[in-house]
Amino acid sequence: MSVACLRVATFNILNFADRWDERLPLLLAEAAALSPDLFALQEVVYPMQQDRLIAAAGPAHYRVLRGHAQRPEFGNSLLVREPLAADLLGRVELGLGRAAHGARVALPEGASLFVAVTHLHHPSGAEAERDAQVSTLVGWLDSAPATNGQLVMGDFNADPLEPACARMRAAGFRSAFAEANGADPPVTWPSGLVAPAMDTEGIPECLDYIWVRGAIAVRSCRLVFDRPAAGDPTLYPSDHFGLLAELEVG
Repeated sequence: MSVACLRVATFNILNFADRWDERLPLLLAEAAALSPDLFALQEVVYPMQQDRLIAAAGPAHYRVLRGHAQRPEFGNSLLVREPLAADLLGRVELGLGRAAHGARVALPEGASLFVAVTHLHHPSGAEAERDAQVSTLVGWLDSAPATNGQLVMGDFNADPLEPACARMRAAGFRSAFAEANGADPPVTWPSGLVAPAMDTEGIPECLDYIWVRGAIAVRSCRLVFDRPAAGDPTLYPSDHFGLLAELEVG
């Protein structure tokens, strides 16, 4: 079996709040430029077809796999770029209105990945609740069908020193950004977006991750969706930055 190379990304798009109409063109332009093979989105409002708009931003064709949280019309999405083939393998409730969903992705070179997307509980003081959610998540991942590796992407609402992240590392997961750069980024939230209803709870910190486990080598990982609009330093694609990693599987 040869090695498969993948570009994967995660991004919390901030539903449709806080200057969505202004943010959308920035988001679409960068999504089209990046065109990752696997793209994990959080805070997607399904009736607005936000995930499908992002999938159609460039010439690539994507399959959209949704996993709702809190309400049937809201949650996470995984975009899988053709010609990759993916089978949705389930969804797990994590409590407090949060969930994860996952798919087996077959790679052309013969390898396969189990890929999950999630978004954990957000209050700054809810470390124990997030740790419990990760405990449920890891148990679900441990029971997933055998693949060459596992990839978990999303907004964990947890800094790298929180118990939730420690539990991921104890289960054998590695932060792609930390592996590529020596440490996780200092900040993935807030971005610098200024809007009337913006969330101001908490201090700037790293909340977003690409976690890998198994036969996956991290070649690079960097921040994306991290630049303001030309001429407006208060306008960003979201209140979060995204992450993009280049991986080798097999």
